[in-house]
Amino acid sequence: MAISRRNIIKGALLTSAALATQNAMGRQQHSEDKSKTLLKGNINHSVSRWTYGHLSIEELCQLVKTLGFNAIDLVGPKDWPILKQYNIDSSMCNGAELNLVDGWIHPQFHAELTQRYLKHIDLVADAGYKNLVCFSGNARGMSPEQGLKNATVGLQKVIPHAEKRGVILQMELFNSKVNHPDYMADNSKWGIELCKRLNSQHFKLLYDIYHMQVNEGDVIRTITDNHQYFGHYHTAGVPGRNEIDETQELYYPAIAKAILKTGFNGYLAQEFIPTPKSNEGKAESLQQAIAICDV
Repeated sequence: MAISRRNIIKGALLTSAALATQNAMGRQQHSEDKSKTLLKGNINHSVSRWTYGHLSIEELCQLVKTLGFNAIDLVGPKDWPILKQYNIDSSMCNGAELNLVDGWIHPQFHAELTQRYLKHIDLVADAGYKNLVCFSGNARGMSPEQGLKNATVGLQKVIPHAEKRGVILQMELFNSKVNHPDYMADNSKWGIELCKRLNSQHFKLLYDIYHMQVNEGDVIRTITDNHQYFGHYHTAGVPGRNEIDETQELYYPAIAKAILKTGFNGYLAQEFIPTPKSNEGKAESLQQAIAICDV
């Protein structure tokens, strides 16, 4: 399998050694035009801002354009003007949350979360964006059923406004085994039940493939059977959360094809942590990941 994966990666590279022979952000227009002709256009690609935090937001915009796609995940309002300068979508907006552990399952935070999300929904809509991330928070001894009840009550206070403004709230699923101990929304079953109780097309799950592989596996069947509840996808390699190449256990060409087969037209965002030390190496890692998922 390792050999076949290498062949796929080599055969799908967007440009021949473009980033190995020049700075990834140099000669931008030439590289952008060249790479755009080689992307298939079936998958809407994105990359998470925090995983490329060694770059300024403007440098990341330039890299994204060089690689031929037009979206960055997890960007807040202060950086939206720069994205707009480069005609790049804020594919998953953030900034309304308190943090990752004090979330919608906690009634004591509902008042503040409601105020913050109502305001942020307007910011997202006024900017012309669509997706806004949210989080369950940590259980702290709370049962899953009580968490569902609490989250339903809290989110019902903001979803009507999201529906009115055309914004989709997306609760991210995390693993509680390695990265986010005690996080409530650590499995697709719990998240899907929350979607059913809320019964709104403006509440979906951000299905993080890395996190769900760590916590429950069975990724392709889960996506195939439950895709109507998933509004966004994140990638990363397992184990280690690094590159999505032949060094890890997930085979992303098959996963991307499964997502595409469901009719999904949202974003598949790279959220791996690049291992190279140099900026050029990190850029090559992103180029390779886009190529792997460009089915």
